[in-house]
Amino acid sequence: MIEKKPGVFCVYRVREQTGCSSVVQSGGGKGITVAVLDTGVAKHPDLADRILDFKDFINGSTAVYDDSGHGTHVCGIIGGSGYLSGGRYRGMAPEVGLVVGKVLDEKGDGTVDAMLQGIDWVQHNSEQYKIRVLNISVGIGQLIEEEKEELLKEKLETLWKKGILVVCAAGNNGPACGSLSAIGRSRLLITVGCHDGAYFQNKPNRCASYSARGGRFDTMKKPDIVAPGTEIISCNGACRRSRRGYINAYIAKSGTSMATPVVSGALALLLQKHPEYDNETAKRKLLFSADDLQEPWYQQGWGMINVTGMMEG
Repeated sequence: MIEKKPGVFCVYRVREQTGCSSVVQSGGGKGITVAVLDTGVAKHPDLADRILDFKDFINGSTAVYDDSGHGTHVCGIIGGSGYLSGGRYRGMAPEVGLVVGKVLDEKGDGTVDAMLQGIDWVQHNSEQYKIRVLNISVGIGQLIEEEKEELLKEKLETLWKKGILVVCAAGNNGPACGSLSAIGRSRLLITVGCHDGAYFQNKPNRCASYSARGGRFDTMKKPDIVAPGTEIISCNGACRRSRRGYINAYIAKSGTSMATPVVSGALALLLQKHPEYDNETAKRKLLFSADDLQEPWYQQGWGMINVTGMMEG
């Protein structure tokens, strides 16, 4: 069951706005695996058959679960099949494999230590599961031990150098300049801000109004790119089966956490088409094909992701 609200920005419109057509999606990212470090993942019918591995770094459970729903929503944007919606709410790469580490609790909070363990786990399993992308949407809570964020950035950069594209949320601490986290300021990692283009321009709580930004006079331009992130409908971790079928299958969420998996899923499509691409080649294709929104660089980076343009050539 889907609650219908006027103007709700479903994944269908995200795909349309970013040029992720059915033709572009034809491969579905099959054979590519995206790792997700978040609040976990539920066994949602749109995802369940492609959850290749799961590890709980918070409670040590061996069961696949998500007590927040944030991670499930993120996974749905990356690679939900749209099964329960007849394809309408499918994600960017609907055949991609998912490896999910739970590093955040039910409130979206976590520690750097848990995240570091998750990163090591992803690296250890990268060859077995053919992990090419790591999605980090830490946007519903803040990692404690902020003084350790620099160590976290270094660890993620090491992962990048080993051939895994690391895509991270800019964060929701904007709109002040210089509001990116230490992770988002990394020169190597792909930092995703939030912007809905022509949609929601008069909405006071649209994601562009709080998406974190780079420094106005920084020599390094961040975020790298933006993607839609306001009221995105994706898989609901609270989806349940009843006598009448599934209920609460989808839910709307907003933030840079939602924009980030749009980019991760698109990169999975690119890497399926061009498995020979290294990280720098894939990153250049992503950035150089973006649509300029005529916003300051410290807000939009290279612009809005354009999946059709990225896939050309």
